[in-house]
Amino acid sequence: QVQLVESGGGSVQAGGSLKLSCSASGYISSTCGMGWYRQRPGKERELVSSISIDGATTYSDSTKGRFTISRDKAKNTLYLQMNNLKPEDTAVYYCAAERLSFDYCSWSYWGQGTQVTVSS
Repeated sequence: QVQLVESGGGSVQAGGSLKLSCSASGYISSTCGMGWYRQRPGKERELVSSISIDGATTYSDSTKGRFTISRDKAKNTLYLQMNNLKPEDTAVYYCAAERLSFDYCSWSYWGQGTQVTVSS
């Protein structure tokens, strides 16, 4: 059973920084990636950033240049460094991991979410 536990959320003023952490336990496929999603009020859940097993990263257009994703494989921990935060970054942030099934990776595991609130 895979468990993902996020930490590091909180309240910050615009322009501030936060670092989210996600501790993973259980078997995480070594061939698939991990990432961060968020759900803003009244919006659908969206992919913020992902990192593949070989370290390749992706970012949404709205977070590129401000957020940095990283992964410590030895500690089974995923991070999201968020700088220059904006009020529109206010959301519940979810850690996610892909599962390998029939040579295909899909987002299958989710954390409980951590609230990030950015005030202007």
